[in-house]
Amino acid sequence: MSDPLVHVVLFEPEKAGNVGNIARTCAVLGAELRLIRPFGFRLADREFRRAGMDYLEGVTLHDHASWTAFQATLEPGARVFAFSTHATEYHTQAGFMRGDYLLFGPESRGLPVWLRDALPRLKLPQPGGGRSLNLSVAVGVAAYEAGRQIEGW
Repeated sequence: MSDPLVHVVLFEPEKAGNVGNIARTCAVLGAELRLIRPFGFRLADREFRRAGMDYLEGVTLHDHASWTAFQATLEPGARVFAFSTHATEYHTQAGFMRGDYLLFGPESRGLPVWLRDALPRLKLPQPGGGRSLNLSVAVGVAAYEAGRQIEGW
């Protein structure tokens, strides 16, 4: 399989441990990981390496200098879904296709309004209310649902 299942895109991620865990999820799923700067850590951070463990060798990681630089890599017709608590449609309703981009914002603030409102938005159910899911958990839920829809698991 040469085409990635999906692309997980993290806009200005802040926590090395979350990104390391997300890298592990991407490696297991056959998803690519795209990070958009600035980060709240360095890729050489011990916490990032420890969370990613030896899975980092199995993930294709792209480092983008900015949102504009990331956009320049998109093929015409690429589908980018912004995950946000401000969405009205659930991730299970998306109709994911191989190669889609799943975009998540930074842990402390989510996606900025200018970006979130420019893209189709999806949310994860949080019937208990309260704060949002941890970023690595949210990515896992969304990426596995995309895999279920695409591969029929």
